[in-house]
Amino acid sequence: RFVPERMVPFSFPLSKCALWDPVPMGDVIGSHITYYRNPKISLMEKTLRLTYRHAKQNEKRSFSCFLLGTLAVDEAGEGITLTIDRFDPGREV
Repeated sequence: RFVPERMVPFSFPLSKCALWDPVPMGDVIGSHITYYRNPKISLMEKTLRLTYRHAKQNEKRSFSCFLLGTLAVDEAGEGITLTIDRFDPGREV
């Protein structure tokens, strides 16, 4: 489903040397992961429990963390699966 209100343009960080010509060419196109594919999210129970335990032990109401995983396209090319299998609490600084 294409939702133009939610589409946000992305940009690359500034660098001293560019590997390509940064001048835009052609028409603007939307690039959204769910436009052509059926997404699925798979979350390991161990990762979810560890994240929940860390959130309960944290004194702050909101905190930052990382959920890490892999992204795979199925054999037919119709769907993608995001498998989240690791939790990283990050650093406070």
